[in-house]
Amino acid sequence: MARVIVDVMPKPEILDPQGKAVTGALKRLGFEGLTVRQGKRFEITVEGDEVTPDRLDEVRDAAEKLLANTVIEAFDVRVENA
Repeated sequence: MARVIVDVMPKPEILDPQGKAVTGALKRLGFEGLTVRQGKRFEITVEGDEVTPDRLDEVRDAAEKLLANTVIEAFDVRVENA
């Protein structure tokens, strides 16, 4: 079975309070110079050995309609090799 990864991140102009909190915690723990933006990762298993272009388009459509709020989030879809 093939796997498709959908990464969803807040758009750059959108505030990220979770990322800001993690950034602050890292700084308090002594990790300097790190800035975090927190997002979501979805792993989708696709039947068959290969992900066809049509199937990848279907996953992109699902990501746009359900997995990401495209008003405030951007997403990236990629095939993960086993």
